[in-house]
Amino acid sequence: MTEPSAIHVPAGAGRPVWVFGDTYTVKVTADDTGGALGFVEATVPPGSGPRPHAHTHEDESFYVLSGEVRITHGKRSFLARAGDFVFIPKRTVHRFRNESVHAARLLFWYTPGGFERFFLEAGFPARPGELPDQPDPARMAVMARIAVSHGWQPGPGALDELDTNLGRQ
Repeated sequence: MTEPSAIHVPAGAGRPVWVFGDTYTVKVTADDTGGALGFVEATVPPGSGPRPHAHTHEDESFYVLSGEVRITHGKRSFLARAGDFVFIPKRTVHRFRNESVHAARLLFWYTPGGFERFFLEAGFPARPGELPDQPDPARMAVMARIAVSHGWQPGPGALDELDTNLGRQ
């Protein structure tokens, strides 16, 4: 039996990908941690953030490093600012959105790990010195299917937003 060992991911290390215009750097996956957690660092530009959704397999935690994001779950909505921590239990419909004029930086934990694989499968490799690619409607549909395969469930209004972005009215 192999003895567990510590994991060290130096600053600036990880696998950076672009997903819907955000940059997500996957630091560790469930495969790295024996399923315990997935850990992701994100840079979310102004106006960005996911549609309402729920995770069926994982709890999701956020820690805001800089900037601010509006967190909405159910009828509750609040601003999470630098230094704030937010815990979202699995199966809770939620979203976050950067409503400020500056990029927000966040850390995400998925427990148990698993959903962080979505970013690696759906994202485009980030290229230093360039802005994130915006996916075309066909790619957005593929990304949505990948998300669903990882236990992502759209919340109220999410599919309407996706249809609008895909050009369907």
